[in-house]
Amino acid sequence: MLRRLVLCLVLASTACGGGASDEGRLVVVTTVSPITNIVANVAGDRVEIVGIVPEGENSHTFEPSPSVARVLARADVVFVNGLGLETPAIDLAEANLKAGAEIVALGELTIDADEYVYDFSFPRSEGDPNPHLWTNPPYAARFAEIVADALVERDPEGPYRANLALFQDRVDALDAAIREATETVPEASRKLLTYHDSFPYFAREYGWDVIGAVQPSDFSDPSPRDVARLIEQVRDEGVPAIFGSEVFPSPVLETIASESGATYVDDLRDDDLPGAPGDADHTWLALMVFDYTTIVEALGGDSSAFDDVDTSNVTMDAAVYE
Repeated sequence: MLRRLVLCLVLASTACGGGASDEGRLVVVTTVSPITNIVANVAGDRVEIVGIVPEGENSHTFEPSPSVARVLARADVVFVNGLGLETPAIDLAEANLKAGAEIVALGELTIDADEYVYDFSFPRSEGDPNPHLWTNPPYAARFAEIVADALVERDPEGPYRANLALFQDRVDALDAAIREATETVPEASRKLLTYHDSFPYFAREYGWDVIGAVQPSDFSDPSPRDVARLIEQVRDEGVPAIFGSEVFPSPVLETIASESGATYVDDLRDDDLPGAPGDADHTWLALMVFDYTTIVEALGGDSSAFDDVDTSNVTMDAAVYE
């Protein structure tokens, strides 16, 4: 059981203060909640984990407060997604890390540059690719492997390899369920129009087609011309449903749905875990099952393949979140 997972949302708390970890454990800092949860599943009770991006925050525009520097100064390892997602946090870490500490960019270690996806929300002209690798379960499994390697290097006696094997078994079960559920969705309906372009790596892995996203790269509203184009595309392709964000309401998507005849489903989430810290379903696995159950059902498929996927944490009781 993980005895202490600190979600550092109130940086004035004593848990996020200076000094070494209690009991001499490694101190690990993470960014967005899916990465925090993946790391926690691998780390078990030998690591103190501090997540610095509050859930529900826009991770693309998150600016760490100066007090986060105190947290980063304690870290032995900082795990980030990379690919341009957390540039201000990485800059702050580089300025404050202690000697011997390291930043591990999971995205860059998971795929090569020729596998990057550029799209409406993340155009090639602006340099940074789409960073949402964790919505592709095989990539998340690779994240976990990289985490285990980094922790074993610093703590060879830790249970990280065993925890990794348990976690990867659950990721494999999720992967199989997605493939089975996808086959139940009519091929012509395997099209995604979302608020934010969060699922391109999922789509590439499982044979879906991302036809667009409403949120441009500058996080403004799309132009009237873009909206008209999307309405026409949804109508012409007979897309049954389009998907909004649970965190960011989108009147634009409501308009597209109304004008095109598609159903508007407004509760997808890309990095906001279900429930609350302490709930059994507050996990990356549960996030993926929620999203893909929602997508499959809205587009006419059968989501029962997800019923037997174990979405609980493999190394900790969810009740220990502080």
